[in-house]
Amino acid sequence: MSIDLTTEIKEILLEAIRKSKREGRLPLQDIPELLLVPPKNKVHGDLSTNIALQLSRQFKGKNPLEIAQIILDNLEIEDTMINKVDLVSPGFINLWVKEDWLYQNLREILKKGEEFGKLNIGKGKRIQVEFVSVNPTGPLHVGHGKCAAVGDALSNILKIAGYKVEKEYYINDQGRQMDLLGGSVQARYNQLLGESWNFPEDGYKGEYIKDIAQEIISEYQDKYQGKKDEETREFFKEIALQKILKGIEEDLKEFGVEFDVWFSERSLYQENKLQEAIELLKERDFLYQKDGALWVKTTAFGDEKDRVIVRENGMPTYFASDIIYHQNKYQRGFNQVIDIWGADHHGYIKRMKAAMQALGYPEDFLEVLIVQFVTLIKDGKEVGMSTRGGEFITLHDLVQEVGKDVARYFFLMRSYDSHTEFDLNVAKSQSMENPVYYIQYAYARICSIIKNAKTLNLPITDLEKVNLNLLDKEEEFELIKKLSLLKETIKSAAINWKPHLLTNYLYDLASLFHKYYTVYRIITDDLELTKARLLLIECVGLVLSNTLKILGISAPERM
Repeated sequence: MSIDLTTEIKEILLEAIRKSKREGRLPLQDIPELLLVPPKNKVHGDLSTNIALQLSRQFKGKNPLEIAQIILDNLEIEDTMINKVDLVSPGFINLWVKEDWLYQNLREILKKGEEFGKLNIGKGKRIQVEFVSVNPTGPLHVGHGKCAAVGDALSNILKIAGYKVEKEYYINDQGRQMDLLGGSVQARYNQLLGESWNFPEDGYKGEYIKDIAQEIISEYQDKYQGKKDEETREFFKEIALQKILKGIEEDLKEFGVEFDVWFSERSLYQENKLQEAIELLKERDFLYQKDGALWVKTTAFGDEKDRVIVRENGMPTYFASDIIYHQNKYQRGFNQVIDIWGADHHGYIKRMKAAMQALGYPEDFLEVLIVQFVTLIKDGKEVGMSTRGGEFITLHDLVQEVGKDVARYFFLMRSYDSHTEFDLNVAKSQSMENPVYYIQYAYARICSIIKNAKTLNLPITDLEKVNLNLLDKEEEFELIKKLSLLKETIKSAAINWKPHLLTNYLYDLASLFHKYYTVYRIITDDLELTKARLLLIECVGLVLSNTLKILGISAPERM
């Protein structure tokens, strides 16, 4: 049976706390989440917890060290994976893990192979992750790439953690923006054919509009030249939409992102879903009429003011579309939906969460992650992202410049809610300064060593005949401990929605391997030691490969 290092130790510590509570020595109201992390200084053990400091907030008469001692008095570590414990001021409990358990973890990694890292904390809970969802009025730019990387990696993490995940792109395919898009393409089409045609105010001026117009000329020649009827306007709107959507889908696929569902905003109105939402809001007394418009009482759930969903002219607002779209998500049976939005949508969260509660949905049904901006840096200077003429650095351009793997990793290197500085010089370098190269080179080096071992007819994975006790160097223990933390890292990334925890983990593991490789030979004159070290690095290779796969980054065997 699989044992997780931190899960098992947490349970041992929690049992000691519960026993102290039963004895009356720690009369707790509740036990906060117990955190276990590797200490910064290795002399303080393999794992450390600040639970005594957390509990001290509930007791005015006891300091954290006293609380920690009470926990230790009831801590039973015999026949467990804990070797010893220690207290450090102001109240940290430090723990050392038994070597035998660490060796056992290596065996589990090899036995599970590509399955190592899978969890079942989600227990099949249905989660929808909706991301990118850019208005189909132009190609994806670099900022959209960060949303795409975060959404895709998070979806993979949730899947590996046992959730049933569906990835969705919401197509805003109606409204004024679509009219402007169609009008912009129609104007360029006519201008290219020599017509005197006014370009729409606030129209889309990028070179891609001309490209679409030229494609239409190639396909339809002058069939629509000079025509201004409704049918012609609809033609330009529809063909522009389809061509841009196709481009978006191709760019995302090139970036390693494929959606399960492409959901059309139009379909909501074709099914008259707005009236259904209005009736439900009326029934629940969260809708009222004022100045000829229909308002939702979003202030009842913490919004700063109530919001209009149908204007006095009878036209629904964007807010109305978003409400019925999320009503549709709920009706599709998702337990929770996660929306990933750009930084400019921060002010929209409260009203959307309020609307979901007004409809009667659980408070945590809708969760929104805000992805912060991206700045491109080249030669130490910021690269301009757009021009007045509507041109900008596209995601496609970036992927062509640095590659899919590098682009994805750089977008995931830091927490999604922090600003990303994307250094193009580092991203393009084939050196250890580039973190993606650094990690992939570790994996390629391991593959090379194992391939060499096979040519020498050395056994690689004969678990029963390998003496793991020969792995007794500090660098070897550091590697094994890091490997044993993969599942806890995935768990934390899934619960907290933080893909960057895995990029950090990968970099640290690669660093430990490179350090180990520079100090010790893997293939030595000692056959038994060689077998043990080969087994260790094969485990490192498996974990590197599995984690890169979760992040949508390749693991090349040769570089």
